[in-house]
Amino acid sequence: MQMLGTKVGCQKEILLSLDSPAIATMKPRARSRVSNGSATFLERADGRSRLARRYRDILGQIISDIGGDPSEAQSIIAKRSATIAVWCELAEARMAKGENLNITEFTTATNALRRLLADLGLERRSRDISPSLEVYSQRLEAAAK
Repeated sequence: MQMLGTKVGCQKEILLSLDSPAIATMKPRARSRVSNGSATFLERADGRSRLARRYRDILGQIISDIGGDPSEAQSIIAKRSATIAVWCELAEARMAKGENLNITEFTTATNALRRLLADLGLERRSRDISPSLEVYSQRLEAAAK
């Protein structure tokens, strides 16, 4: 049986079984707003900001790239990927304005992003550049004339 320990205050630790029916069958209203999908962030951040909108755009694209129905683990990795991607974009914008870029932080973030995306199965795929059958037959007909 796998146990999860949480400290309450600084004195008492509560042990919860991860196999517990209470945890496995939580009612939707007992879940957080983030889990229910009614909020993007745990804190009541203003989701209308430029950064929040960009975060949602990137997150939506990542979710779409993995097929649109992520598991909880995939969702967590996708959220962290979107966060790092936004951070990298901000660093790039500051650099474009002439500010210094901390190359160590930027490289670390970029490598972490690459690893997270690889964990999701996003990898470079070669693009099929061969013509369709219709285009191929049209080219043959044009060459025959």
